[in-house]
Amino acid sequence: QVQLVESGGGLVQAGGSLRLSCAASGIIFSSNNMHWYRQAPGKQRELVASITSGGYINYAASVKGRFTISRDNAKNTVYLQMNSLKPEDTAVYYCNAPRGFENYWGQGTQVTVSS
Repeated sequence: QVQLVESGGGLVQAGGSLRLSCAASGIIFSSNNMHWYRQAPGKQRELVASITSGGYINYAASVKGRFTISRDNAKNTVYLQMNSLKPEDTAVYYCNAPRGFENYWGQGTQVTVSS
């Protein structure tokens, strides 16, 4: 079955950095578009960054210039490098892999940015 396992979250001061990882199994990773979403308390889940199977990348305006999404097809892993973190980046971050009519999610990893 499809599994997405996120790691790398934690507590960091404003201005700091974190690198999230999402290890995928059960999918043909190199052919799959991959996304990072986040959900803050009391807010809707929002798309943060996307990387297609062909390497096309897109970011939410709120993170552009600070976050970098990348993928390693040999390791079936997608990354989210987060720099210059702000308190408003505090959220649970989820890895997402759409496949046909299915939509797979990881369990999420908490990122907390203190001011």
